[in-house]
Amino acid sequence: MTSCWCIIAAECRTLFWNHFMNLANQLTLMRIFLIPLFVVVFYLPFGWAYIVSSLIFSVAAITDWADGYVARKYNQSTPFGAFLDPVADKLMVAIALLLLVTLHHDSAWFVVAAAVIVGREIVISALREWMAEVGQRASVAVSSIGKIKTTLQMTAIIVLLANIPVLLPIGFIALAGAAALTLWSMVLYLRAAWPYLLPASPDK
Repeated sequence: MTSCWCIIAAECRTLFWNHFMNLANQLTLMRIFLIPLFVVVFYLPFGWAYIVSSLIFSVAAITDWADGYVARKYNQSTPFGAFLDPVADKLMVAIALLLLVTLHHDSAWFVVAAAVIVGREIVISALREWMAEVGQRASVAVSSIGKIKTTLQMTAIIVLLANIPVLLPIGFIALAGAAALTLWSMVLYLRAAWPYLLPASPDK
């Protein structure tokens, strides 16, 4: 009887690691675990804190690319990973922008840009969820503009978290570009979804 339970436990463990905790999902979870780490380091009272916080965020950003690559190359895509990946991305970006707002709260345009990026993520996430419910998820799939926006966004956050004065203009320009593309991509997403948001015409 004991050996039977051991076999069942072993099978359950194998199933869990193969379908939930494969390498792609481990990379995604790693990104989530790195979030509190770069936040804590950011507030340490040392001169190197900003740079190290930026480096930790950079590692997290690399896992954002790596988990998708691994999932596609090694056929490790799972519903759990599909749910967790965008959650990790949005948590990472939103929290990093909140940290940066504490540094640049006296800059109105910076606060507005951060609010636009975070607000867009909320709107698009809700839109994708609703479109999935009506069977039109592909209508609001990630576009090339969204990928460029993400690249600019990550670049801006990495540079601004480091808080190196000579590099700050690069970070500000990248963030402004990301905010502009954020608005543009949101318009494109909403336009693609608009026919499904309108009430159905009554049959004549």
